[in-house]
Amino acid sequence: MTFDVATHLGLVDRSVVDLEKDGRLARAVILSRRYDTDIDDLWDALTSAMRIPRWFLPIEGDLRLGGRFQFTGNAGGEITACEPPAHLGATWEMHGEVSWIDVQLVSESEDRVRLTLTHTAIVNPFWDQFGPGAVGVGWELGLVGLAMYLAEPDAPKIDEEVFAQSPEGKTFMQQSARAWGEADIARGEDPAQAHTAAERTANFYTGVTPPQE
Repeated sequence: MTFDVATHLGLVDRSVVDLEKDGRLARAVILSRRYDTDIDDLWDALTSAMRIPRWFLPIEGDLRLGGRFQFTGNAGGEITACEPPAHLGATWEMHGEVSWIDVQLVSESEDRVRLTLTHTAIVNPFWDQFGPGAVGVGWELGLVGLAMYLAEPDAPKIDEEVFAQSPEGKTFMQQSARAWGEADIARGEDPAQAHTAAERTANFYTGVTPPQE
């Protein structure tokens, strides 16, 4: 498999912002990337129960406004916004925690669409430990899977476990985690804290056991 790490990393715009959610301190992790397709096709790839597993995970549930969904081995939630072909929102429920995702699609031309994904979470000890990369790296991997699927819809889906163990996969996840650390510094985080959290995230995704402190 040929995978250009630098290209895929460079195609994503990353930012982290402070906000308030339900009266509590929260942070939004924001990713944006262009796709070479039309908005209706991208919307369908993001919302079709038949197509989602081709680039992400198997999904079950009622995929309509107010319906609940569950990704196999991952998060579930409730669809809170559905405005085809431009806006999708949902809760993101996992391990007893609730966060929120919001997806916006904007046509830049007939065959180019910008996707912006915002994942908002309450600040908690998990955030303090891993920072924005905890969700940022995972979503970047998803956006890569989407890009590869749209480029070759009939090709076999990438084997996530094989990719994660490959040199390219490990490099991608390490550099993505560090890029999220830099985005957190731009938000105002202490650089030492941001770099430490980014390294913890990189170690988690690549299966590296950190030295005992």
